[in-house]
Amino acid sequence: MAILLGLVRCIDRLNEWVGKLAGVISLLMVVVVTGDVIMRYAFDTTFVAVQELEWHLFGVMFLLGAGYTLLKDEHVRVDVFYQRLNRKAKAWINFLGVLFFLLPGCYLVLDTSWKFFSMSLAIHEGSGDPGGLPARYVLKAFILIGFALVALQGVSMGIKAFMEIIGKPIQPAPGTTEKPVSPEGEGA
Repeated sequence: MAILLGLVRCIDRLNEWVGKLAGVISLLMVVVVTGDVIMRYAFDTTFVAVQELEWHLFGVMFLLGAGYTLLKDEHVRVDVFYQRLNRKAKAWINFLGVLFFLLPGCYLVLDTSWKFFSMSLAIHEGSGDPGGLPARYVLKAFILIGFALVALQGVSMGIKAFMEIIGKPIQPAPGTTEKPVSPEGEGA
């Protein structure tokens, strides 16, 4: 049990830290977009590399933030029924969802994107536009990193659900902002 608890805490702290990094990237993206807009409308000029940097930063922010969002249980969910279930029923849904959907889905994306990334790296793929960013394969590497973080968080989520099912719930790690396990009987 101590090994599982240590693994859960390690994964949760990693995604907590990466989520904060995604927040910093968000701020950087706002600065880049603001600078691009000022250059475009005040000086009637723009750079392809700056425009590409905007969507590269957005992609990295999105991919790095996905595991953090799963940690916080903030992914979009149609929870018309889920929200009314007790903790053990929610744990079963989470456990089965992780086992049969989340982890296999992450595996498929990781397997496909590894090939996508390695081909891009092999040819040192860059922007197709003159003046664009030189290393597009770096962005493609973040697909791997992002989905690996989601898969790791899925492992943590699955362990937490399993522990809830067997009646030994894991409380959030100290120093994280994850919501604590609510008392039995509450729907949350």
